[in-house]
Amino acid sequence: MIEHRGFGLYVHWPFCQSKCPYCDFNSHVATGVDQSVWVSAFERELDRIGQITSGRVLNTVYFGGGTPSLMLPSTVDAILRKVRSVWAVANDLEITLEANPTSAEMRNFEGYAEAGVNRVSVGVQALNDNDLRALGRLHSAAEAQSAVEMAMSVFPRVSFDLIYARQNQSLEDWRAELTFALEMGANHLSLYQLTVEDGTVFGERFARGGLRGLPDEDLAADMYELTQSLTEQAGLPAYEVSNHATPGAESAHNQIYWKSHDWAGVGPGAHGRMTIDGKRFATEAHAMPTTWLSAVDGGSGDFVHSDLSGTDVFDEYLMMGLRLREGVRLEKEEISNRIMGLVNSGFLSYTDRTLKTTDRGRPVLNAILRDILT
Repeated sequence: MIEHRGFGLYVHWPFCQSKCPYCDFNSHVATGVDQSVWVSAFERELDRIGQITSGRVLNTVYFGGGTPSLMLPSTVDAILRKVRSVWAVANDLEITLEANPTSAEMRNFEGYAEAGVNRVSVGVQALNDNDLRALGRLHSAAEAQSAVEMAMSVFPRVSFDLIYARQNQSLEDWRAELTFALEMGANHLSLYQLTVEDGTVFGERFARGGLRGLPDEDLAADMYELTQSLTEQAGLPAYEVSNHATPGAESAHNQIYWKSHDWAGVGPGAHGRMTIDGKRFATEAHAMPTTWLSAVDGGSGDFVHSDLSGTDVFDEYLMMGLRLREGVRLEKEEISNRIMGLVNSGFLSYTDRTLKTTDRGRPVLNAILRDILT
């Protein structure tokens, strides 16, 4: 029962001040970026995509990265002006921009708001200086707190990220840190367990046996359960595996991904999913910034534009939708024996044509998906 209702736009700004050791996103350290060149390229890509999505109403815009708060407010303004010239936009258009807590970037907040940004996601990651240094972050805990406070004074909706299950972090350390984070008053938190990804500095360090002090499975599970309990008590229940919000403050853009709606991806390495003439397509842009700019000059920044099979579409629907606490809508005939086995084992529930994870299943979602999709 897959429907395609919402339509979002993801804009990828690929540049950072430094590369964090845990990060596997498409980000590049660069200085002296000529933002006028990038504005021109984004504008041409938006015109191109607008031609193949004519008639769609845009619900969300998300500036991700990289570090989008390195963009000049005039750059964000120019992109959003082009967006509004290409598509009709919803009255409640959500425009999110990711930001890092350094003073140079914070000075841009008011300019972003004037350009139309109405939601900011601040990459805090930790609230103590030792762990921030270990994570390769350039800001201090005090700067992080100041950034969140400044964002809340400018934007109606503010989220920030924290990483837990860090090296040498105890359960009580996390309890104190999360309690303090909740007291800061943001209406959305993204709370992720530290994962060690291949191809990152942490991945290489882990392979050499050098990433010590990571929690064992039992401690990581306790941290997850504590996260659910404290956020629930504070009025920010989990609506997705790692995302918590006060009712009404959920990320509309991320729900487009999780509900398998449509989105266009613009910028180096950006992915998209679009339904055109009844067919669902996957798009992927060239990852290297210079390659992407050259490709845009040639007519399109994408190097993938593939027609997804019915199985691909269904698998993505399950993989993304089961991340949501509300689950996915499925007809009885779409329930496989593997899924029913997980229902009978108490990891999933299926009632009123809705399949979702249980409290028992949510912490082991990745294992559930491997079982279902292989």
